[in-house]
Amino acid sequence: MNRNGQNIPTTAILMVLAGTCVFSQAPAWKDPSPHRVQFVPVEDVVQIEVLDWGGSGRAVVLLAGSGNSAHVFDDFAPKLTDSCHVYGMTRRGYGTSSHPESGFSAERLGEDVIAVLDALHLNAPVLAGHSLGGHELTAVASAHPSRIAGLVYMDSTADPTFDWKPYQELRKKLPSTMASPPTSSEEHRSFQLYGRWQRRTMGIAFPESELRSVFREESDGSMGAYKTPISVGASIFAGMRKPDYSRIRVPVLAFFALPKPLEDQIELYQPKNAEERAAIEQVYAADVGYAKASISRLRSGVPNARVVEFAGANHYVFLSNELEVLREIRLFLTDLR
Repeated sequence: MNRNGQNIPTTAILMVLAGTCVFSQAPAWKDPSPHRVQFVPVEDVVQIEVLDWGGSGRAVVLLAGSGNSAHVFDDFAPKLTDSCHVYGMTRRGYGTSSHPESGFSAERLGEDVIAVLDALHLNAPVLAGHSLGGHELTAVASAHPSRIAGLVYMDSTADPTFDWKPYQELRKKLPSTMASPPTSSEEHRSFQLYGRWQRRTMGIAFPESELRSVFREESDGSMGAYKTPISVGASIFAGMRKPDYSRIRVPVLAFFALPKPLEDQIELYQPKNAEERAAIEQVYAADVGYAKASISRLRSGVPNARVVEFAGANHYVFLSNELEVLREIRLFLTDLR
């Protein structure tokens, strides 16, 4: 308390300027993305965070992948507002949406999407889902075909019933330099440092707002633990089934991230022996085979789907191939009008 009886915040920073003691409040971090935030009730005691970036024209609702919140689109979404009105949803269990103990089946998550569309009075929007979000797209299109105008799959047609164990064993044979780089306590010392690590090791980085949405902030400003319990992801995957696109009756645009060309991988990693080279070739063949199977499965259900393949893209195609994704979505929206 000062001499005037006012309390001095415990977070104040003492600075000495020209021999005078000055107290200055440390500025709180503020999300720079130009969106409005609201919370939409979708079920008893369950609210969904909805981001609204504005724009004019048809509504486009962005659905994040597993482990992410709608803030993963904070850099991407504003660049679409010249062509549409852009919204984003954070599914239950993640970010600042409610964290209930149940309701994680693809069908229930799809109903959450419908509840948000109803609350926002969105007529015939386009749904765009990344990764896990593709299962919600398929669930909505199957159960409520008249509610949407189109679907955009952003590397989001994975088959949750696929047996990954043989593939994981195959990857263990790869050169150590090809393994996912581990993080250390240094990268977690701040959200900014973690973002730089992402950029350095993966070529893409989440917006800082996304990191702050899904990770806790410690008292010293470092990046803490992941907010969502492991049980949430496990419940979601337990409720997923092999994708069935046969009931989709709306136009579809689909992006697929394919592995970097084999020649580029060989040149970059320089295998030390025939065994390492064989492992690289086998993993490459498996990655291409899986992607092609996903494309074939989608096309069998939606023969007229527009498929765009990105060789060497990151799974987060809207970050690694932002310009191409923006261009294709704009063209897709134009064709719907």
